Amino acid sequence: MKDVFLTFAKYNEEANKTIAGILGKLSNDDREKDRKSYYKSLSELFRHNIGATAFFLSIFKEAVPDNAAALKALAPLAKMEELKGKLTEDQWKKAVSLSKIADKALVDFISALSDKDFKAPLKTDWYKGKPPSTPLWFMLQQHVTHNAHHRGQISQILDSLKIDNDYSGINVKFI
Repeated sequence: MKDVFLTFAKYNEEANKTIAGILGKLSNDDREKDRKSYYKSLSELFRHNIGATAFFLSIFKEAVPDNAAALKALAPLAKMEELKGKLTEDQWKKAVSLSKIADKALVDFISALSDKDFKAPLKTDWYKGKPPSTPLWFMLQQHVTHNAHHRGQISQILDSLKIDNDYSGINVKFI
């Protein structure tokens, strides 16, 4: 199980790096333009995924309170800040650096997990009619799905702008 989630985390890291590179080639106005998405701009969609990674990791730590290495992997998240609204070019660069911090924390967190950790219960109230906790592995899968969903939105907008954005064949080393 660890190999699967570590591969997903490394893919997430490479996909976000690729997207940041594509978006970084756009003008700041094009990146910040309201594209009629729920999160409006390409920048806001990208930043939503960054924030979601930090959010998911903040709740994941509850499942592994005795895994010092996993908790240590999350320490860099304390430096993260939320960037809201339209960004300047310098703020965009900050968003890209925050993405790198969040993505590395995810890879390092998963690297530190044991097989037992993946089955650890995580308290949630997200699912109607379900028990008040779900296994960590399921919530990791929710994170993977969430980020793929929003990367798809970014891809759709870039497609409409006729900007090449294929990040399905990026270089990911399989575990």
